[in-house]
Amino acid sequence: MKKILFLVFLFLNITHAQTDNTHVVYFETGKFNVPEIEKNRLVLFIQSLKDIEIERIAIYGFCDDRGTDSYNLTLSQNRANAIKKIFSGFGVDDNLISNVDGKGEVLLRVVSSDNINIIRGLNRKVEINVEYIDSDLKTVPKEEKEPLFLREGLKVGDKITLDNILFKTGYSYVEKESLPVLEKMAIALRERDDIYFTIQGHVCCTRNERDAVDKGTGKRNLSLARARYIYDYMIEKGIKRTRMRYVGLKNKYPLGKEIKYDRRVEIKITSILK
Repeated sequence: MKKILFLVFLFLNITHAQTDNTHVVYFETGKFNVPEIEKNRLVLFIQSLKDIEIERIAIYGFCDDRGTDSYNLTLSQNRANAIKKIFSGFGVDDNLISNVDGKGEVLLRVVSSDNINIIRGLNRKVEINVEYIDSDLKTVPKEEKEPLFLREGLKVGDKITLDNILFKTGYSYVEKESLPVLEKMAIALRERDDIYFTIQGHVCCTRNERDAVDKGTGKRNLSLARARYIYDYMIEKGIKRTRMRYVGLKNKYPLGKEIKYDRRVEIKITSILK
């Protein structure tokens, strides 16, 4: 086992360049205790953050493809918890750690059977993403914009990203601060009863474009559940069912911004009555 883990480290050093705000910790099969060599690497990473103004830290645990979904979800969560404990032990403020989530297994994609142990070793991991404030950049307040569906020129195929409607990590319901924005959305859509649309749910932080597990139900359909949440909300607010449908798009379309923005729902215009 230690030989395989060493090969993983060697493969990592050859093929992956670590960025200054990302770190990966690797584990042995079925274990969530941090190997000594990996703990030493993690400590060096934590120490490198001491002069950085950290905004938030996200910790995501993963497993290889062996084991059941429920077993892997628990193991990946335990791995994430183990890393969080080390951060706390070195004095990192718990309030800076926004996410400590187990994501379950990473599907195995094998090019050659000779590499299967190395590939699995690379999937037994915790990913740590540190977002920090660049002191050289000035923050410019965003100008409030009128929602797209209230403007002239709206056409079929337009997609509206609900930037300010953010979901609780791992769940299908929105954060409390998003509810006023969601209410305004419902009011606008009631006024524009000529619009027919599809609600598209998305998730973050999974591999191979998989859906994430809904921690409320234990099912791997979180993107669909989020879209359904918005769908049900709109019905409660008086939007007719016949005007809308909902789909889950898993993690197929990440935005490339902060990961919280991938936990999102978009509205795609499918028809406008004349």
